[in-house]
Amino acid sequence: MANTTNILNRFISISQFNKGKATQIFDRLHTEKELIVLKNNKPSAVILAPEEYTRLTEIEENYLLLLEANRRLTSAGDQSGISFENVLTHLGIREEELEETEDTVIE
Repeated sequence: MANTTNILNRFISISQFNKGKATQIFDRLHTEKELIVLKNNKPSAVILAPEEYTRLTEIEENYLLLLEANRRLTSAGDQSGISFENVLTHLGIREEELEETEDTVIE
């Protein structure tokens, strides 16, 4: 029952925007992940908190990378790959050096 109440609390009527309550609506996104906008008592849109949007897009990106990795593994067939150790040796990098480096964010 508590879960149903939580979902119902996320519904907002589009008429609230017309009544000048947009600031209050957007302020709710500090404590809620998403709000569901109703138009004529039917879901019309979803407003996401920035953190939730980022989380969902990262999940999508990771999923697409997984699909690509699987596609490449499938297309490689029985070809043997290059071991991690061989790549490090070829590049002249020690594994300890990798562990000491900071994470890099690529956008």
